[in-house]
Amino acid sequence: MDDPGTPTEWSSRVLITDRAAELLGRLVGRHGPVMFHQSGGCCDGSAPMCYPQGEFIVGDRDVLLGVISAGPGEPGAPVWISGSQYELWKHTQLVLDAVPGRGSGFSLEAPEGQRFLTRSRVIPPEREDRLPPVLTGSAVEEGAPLPDPLGPVEPTGALGEVCRPATTR
Repeated sequence: MDDPGTPTEWSSRVLITDRAAELLGRLVGRHGPVMFHQSGGCCDGSAPMCYPQGEFIVGDRDVLLGVISAGPGEPGAPVWISGSQYELWKHTQLVLDAVPGRGSGFSLEAPEGQRFLTRSRVIPPEREDRLPPVLTGSAVEEGAPLPDPLGPVEPTGALGEVCRPATTR
């Protein structure tokens, strides 16, 4: 059984890997606080888009999946998804990873030689009830507090194998 006070891979609807946390830390150092919005398709596919905090307008029905950070003491980066897309993915945990390549569209990592990539897995029913409640854009605008940022947490199982750098597999 998990210790309720210790962040684990099932503490949030979104996780960040060590590789993505390193990239996030570089971007925050260069651009200041950032935020993510999980793209729903079209031109950017389903890429997680990274923007300077406040540069992307969060809609009233957008859902906050969680807040991630590059590590302890680092600023948190909220991760949002549209309400309609959340309805399709609500039983899914997203894992932000980073891989070689060019970022999409207007996402801040575009010139970095790496890009954020969303991996996902189904949330086990026994874990779903223990996740924090979701917040909408309107709830946050009305003053609902954001959850504490969660630093890198490597997932276990098959997804953990995919998210580990090749040198440690």
